[in-house]
Amino acid sequence: MDTLRLAIAHLGRRGEGVGHDAEGAPVYVPYALPGETVLAERDGERARILDLLEPRRDRLEPVCPYYGTCGGCAVQTLPGPDYLAWKRDLVATALAKAGLDVPVEATLDAHGAGRRRATFHSRLEAPRAPPRVGFMQARTHGIVDIAHCPILAPGLAGALPAARRVAAILSQAGKPLDLVVTATETGLDLDLRGLGPAGEQQRRALVAAAAALDLARLSNHGEVLVEARAPLLRMGRAALAMPPGAFLQATEAGEAALAARVLAGVGGAKRVADLFCGVGTFALRLGEAAAVTAVDSERGAIAALVRAAAGATGLRQPRTEVRDLFKRPLAAAELEGFDAVVFDPPRAGAAAQAAEIARSAVPRVVAVSCDPGTFARDAATLVKGGYAVESVVPVDQFRYSAHVELVAVFTRPVRVAKKRRLLS
Repeated sequence: MDTLRLAIAHLGRRGEGVGHDAEGAPVYVPYALPGETVLAERDGERARILDLLEPRRDRLEPVCPYYGTCGGCAVQTLPGPDYLAWKRDLVATALAKAGLDVPVEATLDAHGAGRRRATFHSRLEAPRAPPRVGFMQARTHGIVDIAHCPILAPGLAGALPAARRVAAILSQAGKPLDLVVTATETGLDLDLRGLGPAGEQQRRALVAAAAALDLARLSNHGEVLVEARAPLLRMGRAALAMPPGAFLQATEAGEAALAARVLAGVGGAKRVADLFCGVGTFALRLGEAAAVTAVDSERGAIAALVRAAAGATGLRQPRTEVRDLFKRPLAAAELEGFDAVVFDPPRAGAAAQAAEIARSAVPRVVAVSCDPGTFARDAATLVKGGYAVESVVPVDQFRYSAHVELVAVFTRPVRVAKKRRLLS
């Protein structure tokens, strides 16, 4: 290790301040801001601040007392306009690295009321001692035993006490636990991860705790232990009963912002394929005006989508298919006849599916992504296949973190689409 004085030039993709040593090598300094000068202790490429020699005059006070210890937030002290510009730059840089010179719009702030799902971690550090419950410590496997988190939505106000009570019941099992808590319209939905099959005594204790805590549902890795009320979320005109642990956009405002951009992106499309559709975040809204084919590998998510659509008024029942789109993407021939395709894959992106879309004649494509790098790779595939990028919009629903969502619209000239269909 060595000590050096660093002028911070910009933020890295993880939110660290980036300076350069005397040889020009980058040094990554968590919690340092562009324009600041720090005295830092370096260990390889990374360093920790020993002294903030020249702070920015507009540096903000952290909104959380655990900032710098808890690993959940990377950037709390950067002023809002610069923070949103950094999120935009994450997307623009990824596109540039993929060889795409594409305008990127300003970042939409979609934090809204806050995160509606949290994953708490529980670890037993000593026999017969209460377990530590909280978030992972920055750059370690330790647990920050938090009292509250300011970025959570009001609906999660009881989440931490619930997680502590459930963790205490299971603490003597000695296993590390993850407790995934979701705020729904009908109450808290808690799903345990890492316990393994619950014994009869554990089951009885957990069911009693769920009743005392007034949980809507308590599950163990997707297996429902007790459900007092179906955990409901509103998606467009539909009331969706969430399957345990199903994917959900981080904030209600983020979901609304993404959905609005997707609906605008498909334009007046009458037939839409929604790929990696999950529980129907977009399909349940697209179905108000279009015939939707919804495809996902999760059978439970598809079943929930179908039930929600059937119970809604003024909504077409989607055609659905359970299918692993990584192994069996919809081929170009199967996409024939669709006016638009929407795809929202996991962080790994959709390389195989993007290649089939690029070979298709679909005139409009809307991509939703939570990873700028894999999105840029898939976007390059579409552009190589003849699509033009109409718009790219970053959406920030992960406030203070290095994560960013985005929505992009791709178009193929109508005459080219028609020609491809004639040749197919």
